[in-house]
Amino acid sequence: MQPSAALDLAHTRPRPVHWLATAAAMAAVVAAAGLLQPEAATASQTAPGTEPGPVRAAAAPAPDASSAVYPLECHGEKPAVVKQGSGDLDGDGRPETVAVVRCVSGIGTPPSGVFVLTGPSRVVATLVDPADGMGVSDFAVSGGTVSATLLGYSSPDVPRCCPDRQEKVKWQWRGGKFARTVLPDARSM
Repeated sequence: MQPSAALDLAHTRPRPVHWLATAAAMAAVVAAAGLLQPEAATASQTAPGTEPGPVRAAAAPAPDASSAVYPLECHGEKPAVVKQGSGDLDGDGRPETVAVVRCVSGIGTPPSGVFVLTGPSRVVATLVDPADGMGVSDFAVSGGTVSATLLGYSSPDVPRCCPDRQEKVKWQWRGGKFARTVLPDARSM
């Protein structure tokens, strides 16, 4: 049977109210989907029948060594960060930054300081004071330990270009402070 040409099928023509009803239904579906999210994925697997542990927040970034204010007078110039490393040195779950810093000099090698920073880029410890006149080489931060070779001078007569003393040292957090240990010289064995 064929419908009559004169018959008006009102339900076949979309009207604004139909579009509004469809849009409202779609918005409700999207909102419900947003509320029903799956659990956060973790990189570890749990054994069947056990509950996963709490999800930790992302670790805070290590302090920025270039934005810190160091206790070092460089005749009006900003001290230069020549080396840096980061790690959780005190076991609190937040990384610290250790920076080797010295004044910029046109000639020679000025003494360096080694400073520990915590967030937000605040100096909390001085491992090597620039006033001691030491240079720093072989600097590293690894596994909660800061290590370096300190270069110095046996007397004021030794040219500042050529340190004649060296000491291999490391610092570790013990008893609420950084403990310094002198490492044996491998050449003396």
